[in-house]
Amino acid sequence: MIKDSIQGAKYFLSGFSLIRKPGVRRFVIIPFILNILIFAVLINYSYQQFGDLLNWLIPSEDSWLNWLRWILIPIFFSVVAVAMFFLFTIVASIISAPFAGPLAVAVEFHLTGKQDTSDFVWRDFLASIIPSIISELQKMLYYIVITLPFIILFVIAFFVPLLNVVASIAWLLVTAWVLSVQYADYAFDNHDIAFPELRQRLGKRRFMAFGFGGSAMVMMSIPIINFILIPVAIAGATAMSFKEFDIE
Repeated sequence: MIKDSIQGAKYFLSGFSLIRKPGVRRFVIIPFILNILIFAVLINYSYQQFGDLLNWLIPSEDSWLNWLRWILIPIFFSVVAVAMFFLFTIVASIISAPFAGPLAVAVEFHLTGKQDTSDFVWRDFLASIIPSIISELQKMLYYIVITLPFIILFVIAFFVPLLNVVASIAWLLVTAWVLSVQYADYAFDNHDIAFPELRQRLGKRRFMAFGFGGSAMVMMSIPIINFILIPVAIAGATAMSFKEFDIE
């Protein structure tokens, strides 16, 4: 149990070195830059709108109210941080979706010598963008359906002693499981292994999946670093899939 959890975390961490390998980097750099640009624009726009709202609520001539700025500004940045935590996975996953499959293929080639990406055709990649995004949205819908009961349980149990602890642990485990399934899916999908089969195989090493997904959750909560979460997780999950779950 503990050994599998630690091994799952190690596979996640291995993604940091895998994404730097020749032939892999090109599928990491483009979505990373796109994510940075999009979130920079969103944060800058939000800050400008907040500044306008603040100036409207507290005009400069009302200097005696300026002390409120020192309260509202930290609240604003706290709200932005929380919003980024919840929105990051959705937005970044959609942006990275077209690159995810080729990234898993590139990592596989590095690990096994199979599935060479040297003949990668950008025309085919462009044609796959819309189908990749649609597929990603379908998976997100599935994950929402899976996690929704636990979200409701967490909200209900929030003010109930002991039950709130159980609900929190259940929520963490379910989220870790979902992240493991999500990032392992690309390597399995490249070999035409159906989604139910993926879940069945991961279920046999459930604590490894918890260790992997738990590590992803920790990284997701770290600002800036979380911008490379998706390629790191896909690379690490691909390594885990080939070494532990008999992908051929």
